[in-house]
Amino acid sequence: MTSIYRKIYYIITILFLIILLFNGVVVIFYTFVISPVSSYDVPRIVNIPKGYVLSQVADLLKREGLIMSAKGFSLLVFLKGVVNEFQAGEYKLSPSMSSLEILDIITKGKIVFHKVTIPEGYNIMEIASLLEEKGMANSERFISLTYDKGFISLLGIDADSLEGYLFPDTYYFARGTDESIILKKMVKTFEMNIIPEFIDRAKEIGFTMHKIITLASLIEKETGIDEERGLVSAVFHNRLKKGLLLECDPTVIYALKDFDGNLRKEDLLIDSPYNTYRYRGLPPGPITNPGKASIRSALYPDESDYLYFVSKGDGRHYFSSTLKEHNMAVRMYQTAHRSFRLRNGANISVNNR
Repeated sequence: MTSIYRKIYYIITILFLIILLFNGVVVIFYTFVISPVSSYDVPRIVNIPKGYVLSQVADLLKREGLIMSAKGFSLLVFLKGVVNEFQAGEYKLSPSMSSLEILDIITKGKIVFHKVTIPEGYNIMEIASLLEEKGMANSERFISLTYDKGFISLLGIDADSLEGYLFPDTYYFARGTDESIILKKMVKTFEMNIIPEFIDRAKEIGFTMHKIITLASLIEKETGIDEERGLVSAVFHNRLKKGLLLECDPTVIYALKDFDGNLRKEDLLIDSPYNTYRYRGLPPGPITNPGKASIRSALYPDESDYLYFVSKGDGRHYFSSTLKEHNMAVRMYQTAHRSFRLRNGANISVNNR
């Protein structure tokens, strides 16, 4: 074999070995770094704490059985140039995902959002409790912000608290979202539902939107029956026009610091601007966060001369135009020692309106 052929032979051999080595490295890299741990799609929620560095993230993913090798994953991160791009939060990951897929999810912040539904008629305390129960907020900080004058002003709300302005709806929040962000979202949703028609109508009937939301909150607590909202609204509008006390039990309950589920006669004597048995007109602000149906009912009461209503004990009410008729209805549906259950679940004794 001549010298030139020998050189060609060696070059080909070396190239062949390089190709074999390269293919081997590719296979090893794919097997231990990129390829999924399993073919079974079994998603799990993994929380990457704030401040975790690459080595901690890699170890966490390895412990969760989501990657083949912590060192291999770290090498992949270096090669991709995303060492400092991890984002804290909860992620939905599966062993059937490749390391590249997992890396893409946790560096782009594709975190899990949790569904939480705020029912109509929940007040600030109840919303805070619900969010804390679901691990979405610290109730104390949440409540504190709703009464923070500076924060309220920042949101453009002219009120002493955010009661009434936290719109009941279904929301999606990532765990760990700051309470201020949650509140901003709820107030923004409220604003989106206060359509121009509502603002114009409030001016037309001589109400501010704050008073409309306050009235709507009373309607929300008095009935959960859609067809009754307009009638309850009519009763309150009629009593306001005549200068009569509203005598709304839920406003008294709102004023009580330690309500045990039973509204007593002495409770109706408490000195509070929210006690509509002592003070005429609407209370200073909402007593709960009303839904759109109650807000609309506050703006558009039914045409009626009703001045009274009493619970029938089944969630519905009997409406009357005169005190005589109302007293007859009270005797028919209630007794002095029988209590009825409000829509919010509280047992309260019977009171005439």
